[in-house]
Amino acid sequence: MSERGDTLRVGRRAIALSHPDKVYFPGRPSITKRELAEYYAAVAPAMVPYTRNRPAMLHRFPDGIAGEGFYQKEISDWFPDWIARATVPKAGGEVTHVLCNDAATLVYLAGQGCITPHVWLSRVDKPHHPDRLIFDLDPPRGFAQAREGARLVRELLDELELASVLMTTGGRGLHVVVPLDRAADFDTVRAFAREAATLLARRHPKTLTVEARIPKRRGRLFLDTTRNAYAQTGVAPYAVRPHAGAPVATPLAWDELGDRRLASQSYTLRNVLRRLDRADPWREGARRRQSLRAAGRRLDELARSA
Repeated sequence: MSERGDTLRVGRRAIALSHPDKVYFPGRPSITKRELAEYYAAVAPAMVPYTRNRPAMLHRFPDGIAGEGFYQKEISDWFPDWIARATVPKAGGEVTHVLCNDAATLVYLAGQGCITPHVWLSRVDKPHHPDRLIFDLDPPRGFAQAREGARLVRELLDELELASVLMTTGGRGLHVVVPLDRAADFDTVRAFAREAATLLARRHPKTLTVEARIPKRRGRLFLDTTRNAYAQTGVAPYAVRPHAGAPVATPLAWDELGDRRLASQSYTLRNVLRRLDRADPWREGARRRQSLRAAGRRLDELARSA
């Protein structure tokens, strides 16, 4: 990426940034619009494989995180024609989403105040058939609770002979992600995830719950499977989150879960790029294409014997 004035060149695209020195993340040091755009240009080779051809929902903060933010699904009519997009059905009509298919798109979106792209669990060629199942672990009592929950989720998935990958959310918790072969539709995947979470809550009633009402959770970790539905999204790997310090949703290797220094916001815009010199922790696991058929039968057997 080369720079001239208020323009960033990303590949063959020259992308103008208005007010590039606008502070997006206050603090010492602060982080500007230009720095966010430069980050997305640098991280794109690692990030785009996990966002390509997935409808995106944009979490935009035109005045930085100190200002008002909003979520955007429909692509703005002023976005340039070279940005890939896809029109998908919604209740009562259709919506055209951005596709984060290249570095230039990520940089352009950063210039539009998009701090965080969230992406569908399915791709546009089979929008009703996800290739990811997500267990969202958002702990009420600290990251150690998410760490233990992730370990228990993985143990069950191992019993079901399903490989999984792990990611900090850059918020408070973790995502455990199961790669799928896109044979099952969203209703099937969500039912499977719910049944698995219910079994885990029965096995560990003092620490885990599937209770949707917060007062009834009584401090237990909620096993959230609601993202596993059509048009729902998950934070994109390597996306920046709109919190102080610009934490980043970061793919992890499972053995990193044992590092007591690890927290959900350990990795930020300023330090996560160092990880890109290592092997991609999702390289093998996220490419698996797994069926839920045999796993569903195993899960039913475990549920009956619980």
